[in-house]
Amino acid sequence: MKMPEEGIRPVMFAPCGMNCMVCYRHCYHRKPCAGCLESDLGKPEHCRACDIKDCVKGKGLSYCFQCPEYPCRQIRNLEKSYNRRYQASLMENSRHVQDHGLESFMEEQKKRYTCKRCKGIISLHDRECSECQEKMEWGVQMAGMNFQTHYKACQREVQGKSEGGERKDNGGT
Repeated sequence: MKMPEEGIRPVMFAPCGMNCMVCYRHCYHRKPCAGCLESDLGKPEHCRACDIKDCVKGKGLSYCFQCPEYPCRQIRNLEKSYNRRYQASLMENSRHVQDHGLESFMEEQKKRYTCKRCKGIISLHDRECSECQEKMEWGVQMAGMNFQTHYKACQREVQGKSEGGERKDNGGT
């Protein structure tokens, strides 16, 4: 699957901070998942039964960061998992949207996850291009951002919150 030239649709930003465009389920399937905010067609079971998505809908919000309880235990646990498994930060994604807007975030994501060789989509989950299968190395610079740097910073933030620290107001909602 090629990265769309016109940009990533805003509906591909999940409530938790995931960019669904770079999800393995979207990149590699003949009937790609349309994203968390669209229909359940093509979604794996864990996405159809997502407690985070249900929570946001139940509260009448669009994104988790709009909730006064953000980051809740579910988000902190997901953040730890993404930090450890993919060296990525969904909370950093959400912070970028809060500070700079969704359009800016999606433009940055397009630059970061477009394969330089063939313009395919690089999956966040396995760092592999959906078109040419070129592997992206862990910790490399992608559009000026070093994942290891973000990983360490987000680990410190998540650790502080899980130990009873207070949420810092980043001037968001």
